[in-house]
Amino acid sequence: MASKAGRRMLEELGCMSLYYSPFDTKLLIIQRFFRLFAYGGSTLVLVSYLSALGISKNRVGLFMTLTLAGDVIISLILTLFADALGRRAILALGAILMTGSGIAFALSGDYWVLLVAAILGVISPGGNEVGPFRAIEESTLAHLTPASNRSDVFAWYTLIGTAGTAFGIMTCGWVVHSLQVSRGFDSIDAYRVIFFAYAGLGVVKFLLACSLSKKVEAEKISPEPDPVTRPLLASPDDQEGSPKVKKPILPSISQGSRPVVINLCILFGLDAFASGLVPLSWVTYFFKQKFDIQEGKLGSLFFTTSIISAASVMVASSIAKRIGNVKTMTFTHLPSGIALALIPIPSTSALAILFLVLRASTQSMDVAPRSAFLASIILPNERTAVMGTINVVKTCSQSLGPSITGVLAEHRLFWAAFVMAGSLKAIYDLGILVVFLKKEKEMKREAEAEAEDGRTRADEGEESNHQ
Repeated sequence: MASKAGRRMLEELGCMSLYYSPFDTKLLIIQRFFRLFAYGGSTLVLVSYLSALGISKNRVGLFMTLTLAGDVIISLILTLFADALGRRAILALGAILMTGSGIAFALSGDYWVLLVAAILGVISPGGNEVGPFRAIEESTLAHLTPASNRSDVFAWYTLIGTAGTAFGIMTCGWVVHSLQVSRGFDSIDAYRVIFFAYAGLGVVKFLLACSLSKKVEAEKISPEPDPVTRPLLASPDDQEGSPKVKKPILPSISQGSRPVVINLCILFGLDAFASGLVPLSWVTYFFKQKFDIQEGKLGSLFFTTSIISAASVMVASSIAKRIGNVKTMTFTHLPSGIALALIPIPSTSALAILFLVLRASTQSMDVAPRSAFLASIILPNERTAVMGTINVVKTCSQSLGPSITGVLAEHRLFWAAFVMAGSLKAIYDLGILVVFLKKEKEMKREAEAEAEDGRTRADEGEESNHQ
């Protein structure tokens, strides 16, 4: 009885789905951990590092905006060509760019050199995903995972990535503190050690990408020969000698998918713009400046909130199985937007931290249901291109936010960025519910009808065999 209850609990948490997943799935999730570990560490010190170099808040905001704009170009190019050129190759190339950025940040203090390295390479201003990685990985996970297990696998993919960010933030904070207190490093030298470590993690990610098997590559779809031009009495020799149709390098999005993609881009773009107003690098800087919290304690604070956020992901997977992905996306994410808007209001650190923790409690609960919903609503052969397009739109929208926050911070209006971001996120949540709830119900009915037809045909087949 106890073993059944334990197995049931493991199934609810998605542990069984992860355990029986292919080795490539586990490798992709491990890659995400190391990548977000690096992003979390660099994000904690990014604004402080640029400020220590004597760069104004306006230029810091512009720096982050241009970094995200460069990420749009890199992501668009790499995701559009990923399926044709090979997903493993693109993931490995992204890891090389990540390594190059870390080395440039560790060796140079020139604003323009750092800007070029951030634009052409991979640096995360917000501790979250940048570059082509996520779109390719999510498309690959959907390709490797049965539909019934996708919610669980995406939940663990999100959970372990968030845990990577959390451990990266805390490790970075205490390493910087230790270097400054125990070793006598000044701020700039301590921050540069973090970027050397960032480059090292890029090498680790490169090795993991090279370890993936051929199963992660997109399935090649052979186009049907045109019945108008095909000979009526074509022999096998004629067919073998007929010219092969080359697979196009650039993918196409079908006519039926375009309205869905447009709606997704509008809503996700709105949410990304709100996130861009308060990226993690600006939030950590806000707490450091307003409440004078040193890096070690700051790292521990955001480690705690990230762990809370990661734990909430598993609850979201269980909720989504009962009420559906769309309702889960809305009702779990809405409270975090409200808490975000309240963070700058208190004058004491305790109350501001309380709102930060409340935001973290539901901040990431929409991520796994959203990934599962996207995988179900998008055609399999369009997933990489569509997810890449959506990520590009999100990054474009997000790139507008940091520079606005920089201007607000320069004019002592830092609090307005939090209020604006929380309000826009609430609008996004309600928009998702209004636009896609009906669509999800229709898809569920169609899936149930197909399953019923399948059972009926199976029963008829068994009856004919008995006769």
